[in-house]
This record gives sequence, C-alpha cells and structure tokens, in this order.
Amino acid sequence: MSAFLAVNTEDVEPEAGAPAPDRVISGDPKFCTWNVEERDGGLYAGVWEATPGKWRIVYDEWEFCHILSGVSVIAEDGGEARTVRAGDSFVLRPGFKGTWEVLETTRKEYVIRL
Repeated sequence: MSAFLAVNTEDVEPEAGAPAPDRVISGDPKFCTWNVEERDGGLYAGVWEATPGKWRIVYDEWEFCHILSGVSVIAEDGGEARTVRAGDSFVLRPGFKGTWEVLETTRKEYVIRL
C-alpha cells in the first residue's frame, strides 16, 4: 500500500447531508462530502460542497480548509465576518462558533483532526 493518496473524488462514493434543522437560519443548504481519508484517532480528509443557505456552526474539532470554488461568508460570534472564495485557505480551531453562509455553491478541500 502506497503512503501517497491523491485527493480524487471520482473513486469515492459521495455522502449527502445537511445542517441540523435547528441550525438553519436561511435557505435550504445541502451538503455533499467525498471523504477520501479516514484514520483512527479522528483524522479525515476530502472534499465538501454546499449549496446556498446559512446555518450556525460550532467546532469541537480542528479543520484546515482550502476553497476550490464558490463564495461563502464565515462569521465568528462576537468577531469579524470573512468572505472566502476560490484560492483561500484557513483554519477553524476548536471553540469556533458562528455562522457559515454559502452565497454561491462552495466546494472546499478539508483536513479535520478531532
């Protein structure tokens, strides 16, 4: 088994999802997730896509994100709202609370560590 893994969504069955109904603020956002790596100890990597809408987010995990396409606004409670688009990279740390609003269907690569 190779220690190199390409992030390729063609070989992965996508998982459909959505925010919990009590977290949705507006719209009808839907998710599609291609999880290409999952390791014991809570490590995940892959591609996630969401359709327009706005919902509350609460992070217990650490997540690195790289936006591939689309436009979203991520607002931290008591802090700044940031617009992210293709080419932007960022980390959401444990304890982050706020909202994620997808203005244009957004696709990101992610690495999550629980």
